[in-house]
Amino acid sequence: MVEKGDNTRMQPPSRPLSPNPRALRLARALLGPISVVGFLLLWEGLVRWQDYPPYILPGPGDVWARFLAAVADGSLGRHAGITLVEVLGGLALGVMVATLLGYLLAKSPLLDQLVSPYIVALQAFPVVALAPLLVIWIHNGLLRTMIIAALVLFFPVLVNTIVGLRSVEPELVALMRSLQATRWQMFTKLEAPFALPVLLAGLKIGATLAVIGAVIGEFVGADRGLGFLINLAQGLLDTPLMFVALFTLAAMALGLYGLVTLLERRLLAWKRAD
Repeated sequence: MVEKGDNTRMQPPSRPLSPNPRALRLARALLGPISVVGFLLLWEGLVRWQDYPPYILPGPGDVWARFLAAVADGSLGRHAGITLVEVLGGLALGVMVATLLGYLLAKSPLLDQLVSPYIVALQAFPVVALAPLLVIWIHNGLLRTMIIAALVLFFPVLVNTIVGLRSVEPELVALMRSLQATRWQMFTKLEAPFALPVLLAGLKIGATLAVIGAVIGEFVGADRGLGFLINLAQGLLDTPLMFVALFTLAAMALGLYGLVTLLERRLLAWKRAD
């Protein structure tokens, strides 16, 4: 109880201060560069502390100098271009086949029972073990590497396609059928928009796995590409060149992932609006 004569007033509860949107955007924008700088400083500190020679662990300066040399003589651009073509070809091939087969399996339980055991068994085989067989069967190195990249990303994209199509609510399907929608209308107006978030998530996974598949194909039997460049640098004990090739592969995977993210934002703008 408040005694008589007490002039203190009840203060309204203070509201939590909302973060400044501009400052929040600036902090998010600076987070990436700060983390990169911190990583480079830790890397350089480790090399200086242990006094590693460049053929064991090169410093960031050695890798940067080797990167400039590889760009100047054109070797990095040539090998990176070949790998990018293989990645894009394998990504297109794997996504196309996985999406088409996933649609058929999602719509036909009988076909799913017949084909799924073989798909799972194929997935159980390591791609590294299948790659030497493909070297024997397929003599075109570019096509062989595309197929290996497609095999690596095939199963995740297939599973996401099936899950996305089967997640359509039965009530909506019944509504479309009551409106006498055609198969194409059912797909374009209901199934594809409803399953698109899951399909794009599978495409994100496939974009990064395609890079891994292309490198596996180049490791097994290739005379060009970033995988070949890594093998060449390993034989020459040119560890800075290996780092250059690895960072180029990482940049390629990040770029593809970012493109799929932009595509996702564009295609799913209606969902954010809802």
